[in-house]
Amino acid sequence: MTNASNAIFVPAKAGAVQSSVVATEAAHFGRLAADWWNPKGSSAMLHRLNPVRLSFMRAAIDTHWGGDFGSFTPLAGKRALDVGCGAGLLAEPLARLGAQVTGVDAAPENIGAAAAHAALAGLSIEYLAGGVEAVADRRFDLVASLEVIEHVADPAAFARGLADAVAPGGLLVISTPNRTALSRLALIALGEGAGMIPRGTHDWNRFLTPDELTGHLQDAGLIVSPPTGLAFSVARGFVLSDDVGLDYFLTATRV
Repeated sequence: MTNASNAIFVPAKAGAVQSSVVATEAAHFGRLAADWWNPKGSSAMLHRLNPVRLSFMRAAIDTHWGGDFGSFTPLAGKRALDVGCGAGLLAEPLARLGAQVTGVDAAPENIGAAAAHAALAGLSIEYLAGGVEAVADRRFDLVASLEVIEHVADPAAFARGLADAVAPGGLLVISTPNRTALSRLALIALGEGAGMIPRGTHDWNRFLTPDELTGHLQDAGLIVSPPTGLAFSVARGFVLSDDVGLDYFLTATRV
């Protein structure tokens, strides 16, 4: 079904097995779909995170492919996959960097909102409703999955699905909260308790440590780089850091 001339919304296939998807998680994020692009709405925290996430992504892209750090389109000619894309906060910038982008999300409501927004922006992005299994037969130069693995049914299986989607010579970028006392305090007690993050977004027990996530990715056949922390500064907001206590990024490659 085509929502507009540029963005394509493809619903999940009837009867398709999506073992990574937790129905309650998909429903929770689906309820936020209409407000996803409102920088002062329920997804305000994601909007605050996005600049530092994009900065990390750009540096990882340029480093991996040895590109021109000043280029506007370092992903030209490359295929990119955003797993757990929400309404497109990462997928759209990847498209503007020149990639042929596919976004996948478990909540059909998010996919509808993403396709509509991309169409208004004149961006050609393929959006698929479902889990990582929706692209099980496809390979991408860049695979990204930011703040998603803590919401899936089986993190090890999800990591294998991400790894399988990485083409030879490709790059995976993943981020997730660390399972620490700091993340429990900041994301759940304060973030959700104060209404900065919608209640019920996080289950601290499902957070992964860097060692756990690294192990899943290595078991899936990837070469994993050391983590980079995502910290919060009162003066500067979210920043990249050596401190991985709150949240962190990992990059991984397939040789």
